[in-house]
Amino acid sequence: MLTPLHLTALNFALGCLGLVLNRAHLLSALLCLELLLVSLFSGLALWSSATANPSFSSTVMILLALSACEASAGLGLLVSISRTHGSDLVRSLNLLQS
Repeated sequence: MLTPLHLTALNFALGCLGLVLNRAHLLSALLCLELLLVSLFSGLALWSSATANPSFSSTVMILLALSACEASAGLGLLVSISRTHGSDLVRSLNLLQS
């Protein structure tokens, strides 16, 4: 039987595995990073509820909101790259350096 903490650890491991396997495309890498962040934050929220520390759960929500802002900025960069270069391959990112 999987407890919520085990499920969070499994999600984190799957995110790491997906990041290793799908590192060629930027969109896949960003999605795997988001899975890592969400599983990390859900694990922190579960830990704060298990230790009966309600002040820490607000910190987790603030960090989750900041990661959503980071994801929207990354998605904006991805759209910009795919419009100018025609693909989301990571090897085209070195073209941005000038």
